[in-house]
Amino acid sequence: MVPIRPSTPLIPVNAAEEAQIVDAVRAAARAEILPRFRALPSAAIHQKSSLHDLVTEADLAAEAALSLSLRAAFPGVLVTGEEAIAAAPSLRPRLGTEARAIVIDPIDGTWNFAHGLATFGVIVAALEYGRPIFGLLYDPTADDWIVARANTPARAASPSGEHQITTAKAKPLDALNGHAGAWFTPRPQRTALVAALSQTDRLTALRSSCHEYRFVAQGHTDYVLSSMLHPWDHAAGNLICQQAGGASRMLDGAPYNAALTQGHLLTASCEETWSALAALIRPTLE
Repeated sequence: MVPIRPSTPLIPVNAAEEAQIVDAVRAAARAEILPRFRALPSAAIHQKSSLHDLVTEADLAAEAALSLSLRAAFPGVLVTGEEAIAAAPSLRPRLGTEARAIVIDPIDGTWNFAHGLATFGVIVAALEYGRPIFGLLYDPTADDWIVARANTPARAASPSGEHQITTAKAKPLDALNGHAGAWFTPRPQRTALVAALSQTDRLTALRSSCHEYRFVAQGHTDYVLSSMLHPWDHAAGNLICQQAGGASRMLDGAPYNAALTQGHLLTASCEETWSALAALIRPTLE
């Protein structure tokens, strides 16, 4: 059950705090991720739950370095990440109960990273009682990022500057392009889901939530459907896509919260697209 957030005003991350987070992420990427890209020995790559679920020494080193930096910048705030939660699962429920928490995905798209593909990123989200109030989707190879704070527009940024971004406008169902990890749904739901989404124009999976949400936020694709509710994967993208003009909530219409462990998160370029996709998808997952 998602805890009820006290009726206190939402206190978003401010511009100075955003800069601290961005600087910490860029520093961790330079020191721990990029030197290991396409240079990892096989002994530095480990399997977790399956052949597709990997962790590398770069993940562990980047999360350790970034956690250290963010704890110093935000004393008293719970700072944790994917690998810390894997080692201590009791940390995850605290993301929904802490007044302020920061959750890290040190390398989102580890399978890609481990196989020499540049489609990976770093994700950081700040939460207030599980509600995303800041999101960062960072591309280490390009050294650019998509970022948003609660109540401010989403922006694309790099060392040379930034600009506001917007999601795509509504399109007919058969013109939609999007992303879904259909293999995370059990059969026969998977078969029905893929059949339903075949009514859209194109369905892909990038093996990186960071880049899928970046695509939607910048208007390149139209939706992301997620059935594995890891907060390190989705909290930042949920906020960013909304702040870029999109719609992002659970398939049953409930707001997303990092404390949720079951359900399906649908993110779309606009309310009209969200409603059309929800009507298409819901019957396949009931």
